[in-house]
Amino acid sequence: MSVMGLFFLFIASGVFFWLAREGVMSSDWLEEGETVGAAKSFRGAGLAPPPAAKVGLAVFLAVALCVFSLLTAAYFMRMDTPDWQNPPLPRILWLNTAFLVASSVLLQWAYLAAACDETARTRALLKLGAATSACFLLGQLWAWRELIDDGYYVASNAANAFFYLLTAIHGLHLVGGLVALARTIDKAWRPVDRAALRSSVELCAIYWHFLLAVWLVMFAMLAGEMNGFGALCRRVLS
Repeated sequence: MSVMGLFFLFIASGVFFWLAREGVMSSDWLEEGETVGAAKSFRGAGLAPPPAAKVGLAVFLAVALCVFSLLTAAYFMRMDTPDWQNPPLPRILWLNTAFLVASSVLLQWAYLAAACDETARTRALLKLGAATSACFLLGQLWAWRELIDDGYYVASNAANAFFYLLTAIHGLHLVGGLVALARTIDKAWRPVDRAALRSSVELCAIYWHFLLAVWLVMFAMLAGEMNGFGALCRRVLS
């Protein structure tokens, strides 16, 4: 089995273990027509059935991790060619990273506020998290503009193409997260179940933590701080 196959098996095993821990893989859950029995078994164990949204997010994050892992492997393999020339790193990326860190922290605080039923504080933190995330996206577009103005086009070099590809895919994931965050903010201003609001805020916080972790790895790659790790990956993958 290849190294990438083992890596995907590792991710699948992690997801399966998490689902099993949440009780999704229990026999009552899997048997058709036994949803009532499943609910009783969860209550008997002192647990609540895992929310479908949380299970869906876990599966989606596993798929997204595979996608970013493949792109990372392709990046390290391609950078070992003679025509590879890294474009200069726009300085605004440092500010963008600070914005994304701030948004992740703010959403975590929003979850803690929602857990304490502090509605007003939750609303404020959600809005601040959305604002800093929007600033991150605008900063990424600004970084693109800087590179294009300096003549670093997509077709000029493979390194340029990877820069635009990686930042674009990450940005699209963030845009999708902002859609979900907007729905959560709208929910915070409506008379909804507090548990439902707390669950929505928690899912947004988890997703932002994932996006932050992916961006930190990508930023280190683009800055050339992972060249040694890239050499190791090329040796293993080849």
